[in-house]
Amino acid sequence: MKLVSPILKRIVYPTLAKTGCFRGLAPAGLAVVTYHGVLPQGYGRIDPDLDGSLITADTLRRQLRLLKAKYTVISPEEMLLWCQKKLLLPPRAVLLTCDDGLVNNLTDMLPVLEEEGVRCLFFVTGASANEGTATLWYEDLFLLLHRARAGSFKISSGKLEISGTLAGRAPRRALWWDLVKQLSRVGAESRKAFLEAARIRLRTGDFDALFPANNLPSQRRFWLLNRGELKQLESAGMTIGAHSMSHPLLSHLPPELARAEMTESRACLEAVLGERVWAFAYPFGDAASVTPEILVMAKDAGYSAAFLNCGGGLGTELPPFAIPRVHVSAGMGVAELEAHVAGFYSSLQRHAGRNPRDLLRLAEG
Repeated sequence: MKLVSPILKRIVYPTLAKTGCFRGLAPAGLAVVTYHGVLPQGYGRIDPDLDGSLITADTLRRQLRLLKAKYTVISPEEMLLWCQKKLLLPPRAVLLTCDDGLVNNLTDMLPVLEEEGVRCLFFVTGASANEGTATLWYEDLFLLLHRARAGSFKISSGKLEISGTLAGRAPRRALWWDLVKQLSRVGAESRKAFLEAARIRLRTGDFDALFPANNLPSQRRFWLLNRGELKQLESAGMTIGAHSMSHPLLSHLPPELARAEMTESRACLEAVLGERVWAFAYPFGDAASVTPEILVMAKDAGYSAAFLNCGGGLGTELPPFAIPRVHVSAGMGVAELEAHVAGFYSSLQRHAGRNPRDLLRLAEG
């Protein structure tokens, strides 16, 4: 599939989209689309791996207009009623979601949603229940490795002792992901202490230097919503869901810590919002980070639905605690998005013997 993807993106998808084939071929059902935010004006992309999930406001606008014109965009409340078996959805329904709770969700994404008259289910971490400023730890780690000089290193913090070699972009990316997996085995405080030790050992400077007070685009890109901003987003008619306390790979955590990530995030968000938080999005949300045991934890935590970050499209199975989603990336054009939403892409995967649902095997666990 990788060999032919440029042909699909540049020729097949646009051609089929223009003829209306996607809409005609799309089966009935529900497609869930997930974003991660909008690039603030004035922010320059640092690295495709770091910024690849953020799209421009214009791209978002064009995608929303396509979905409104050819499908039925439902509200999060309609999704909840459907989960409770109290509502039948229209034949080709689409739910909009957004993960992580970055400040640009409020400053740059919300205006487009309001302009187009659609509502979105925003998944935020427990950090958004606080008054202060916070960032995502794995993005901090990426920036540290990105800025550090080439060479070998060893970092010790508590019971953690991690060594490696910093070389070119690809090796740094591989090292970053390996460290994400290792640091997801410990609690949030241990991760925080390790990052501080890494900052000192790698001599990258203070974290605050990355987001100076006069650099609003960088702040909107990396800062997480705080309590006041979260309330603004909700007051605008958007729905808030939980995305764990600190965004680790849940499958790598000890069970008691993974369970706490789910239950505590729901509790602290409900305390701020004054209403039930019924939806959960698994951090990272792929087969490596979500296991059958994690699905049971989400159900036991009292959620009505939980969402993956892969698969998705009309015609896919919709297990209530493993709902697949179409992940929108920076390189996804309007025609490619429709190919995913309409179920065309997943159909190609099935014919190629690479059905994402078969690979995940989560619901059957």
